[in-house]
Amino acid sequence: MERPERAAAAAGAQLRANGCASTAHGALRNGYVRGLPSPDTQINHVVHNGGLYKRPFNEAFEETPMLVAVLTYVGYGVLTLFGYLRDFMRQWKIEKCQNATEREEQKDFVPLYQDFENFYNRNLYMRIRDSWNRPICSVPGAKVDMMERVSHDYNWTFTYTGRVIKDIINMGSYNYLGFAQKAGACQEAAAKVLSQYGAGVCSTRQEMGNLDKHEELEKLVARFLGVESAMAYGMGFATNSMNIPALVGKGCLILSDELNHASLVLGARLSGATIRIFKHNNMQSLEKLLKDAIVHGQPRTRRPWKKILILVEGIYSMEGSIVRLPEVIALKKKYKSYLYLDEAHSIGALGPSGRGVVEYFGLNPEDVDVMMGTFTKSFGAAGGYIGGKKELIDYLRTYSHSAVYATSMSPPVVEQIITSMKCIMGEDGTTVGKARVQQLAENTRYFRRRLKEMGFIIYGNEDSPVVPLMLYMPAKIGAFGREMLKRNIGVVVVGFPATPIIESRARFCLSAAHTKEMLDTALKEINEVGDLLQLKYSRHRLVPLLDRPFDETTYEETED
Repeated sequence: MERPERAAAAAGAQLRANGCASTAHGALRNGYVRGLPSPDTQINHVVHNGGLYKRPFNEAFEETPMLVAVLTYVGYGVLTLFGYLRDFMRQWKIEKCQNATEREEQKDFVPLYQDFENFYNRNLYMRIRDSWNRPICSVPGAKVDMMERVSHDYNWTFTYTGRVIKDIINMGSYNYLGFAQKAGACQEAAAKVLSQYGAGVCSTRQEMGNLDKHEELEKLVARFLGVESAMAYGMGFATNSMNIPALVGKGCLILSDELNHASLVLGARLSGATIRIFKHNNMQSLEKLLKDAIVHGQPRTRRPWKKILILVEGIYSMEGSIVRLPEVIALKKKYKSYLYLDEAHSIGALGPSGRGVVEYFGLNPEDVDVMMGTFTKSFGAAGGYIGGKKELIDYLRTYSHSAVYATSMSPPVVEQIITSMKCIMGEDGTTVGKARVQQLAENTRYFRRRLKEMGFIIYGNEDSPVVPLMLYMPAKIGAFGREMLKRNIGVVVVGFPATPIIESRARFCLSAAHTKEMLDTALKEINEVGDLLQLKYSRHRLVPLLDRPFDETTYEETED
């Protein structure tokens, strides 16, 4: 596959890389803009990669301006210096020490509180702690009610004022299809099941906790995904962290995207398998690791790997990017490896009928060996699932820790999932579910387009309902969250270590429950705060993800 830079050198040649083609105006099609084309230029999608992509794939990550990057590092440097100064003052009792410390009589013990490791929490996070863990006292729908709190000791403790802030536009919850609601068919069905079955099961599935509702849910999930069988779990995080160790172990190789969720990372580490990291959504990086794994085998012994498992997500929840699934499947088939797909954020949110990233690309579900997802987002419930071949699910029923030792899912939660999933599938006799999927897609494109027009740097795919708006500087993390709350907009702000140190951001999550009026109100306030905090960094020079320099020595390796 030729690099875009080389192709551009040829006169009149089309520039091709991962579904992108060049225009006569120096722009890259599919959302990667090198230079702004003229207003009358029409950019159409051109399918490449041997026809792997059946739809446009528009994804962009604009380069961080150099001045902003420098000022961000300087900001963290100043905060660190003041942090050391304050620690010195606390040590000499000049400033009151409120962080957890060892008692004097335990000074010779192995430390229970890693004092230096908590430096960031004490001196940086604590300054903006009020931006997180805000108590909600209503259904987390399109609008929420929030309990007001204040701090008189610089965010070490909070006091509730007794006032409730009403009708805050909720731009942070994963309520993609709007099923987090206190009225309607889902609520009525869950209430009916609650009166019949109660709230808890008090046993595991293998003992006395296997209800007919659990069986019904798993058959429905299998039909929804288009797979042979499926199994449901009570916790989405544990679905990954407890099932990956059941699938791979010592002598196996895991190839994991560098931006995978913590649950995937923990599951990979618990498995005991060797882990190698490939650059985010970078197929050249993944193929290199696959080639090396086939050629060299296991470290020292050079024996072939027992299994090679590729771990990817459908939508990456911090980047807003969508996995290049057609290329991943092509590589998986070429090198005879297995594919584990986490659809926590993409199931319900992508595809014409909400069946996730597999349907979004028009692929066959059988090409994905392990299809994982959660019920916590699009279905407004709790728990997770794994779908695939019947042999896979039968194996997990016996060997998965989440299946054997965890308490069964609560019956009202199961009914919430069943009712919402049937609504999405149209099996409730209405078109409400399909309309919600379409509304989410419209809201996503509208919101992303408007933010880009305002001059913000926005990451991710144009079809992703996760919309990261780049803040960069540490002081702007707390300022953005506070200013938005003053304007009755609830947002999620994210910083280091959840993101790279110079890539702090606000993360918006769109919902089908958002009306155009709500979005316009939110956009108006975001625009105002963007001007106030000088957040409009965009220079309209977007860098394709696969054109970022790839250093062969950057991936990590855990040997047996």
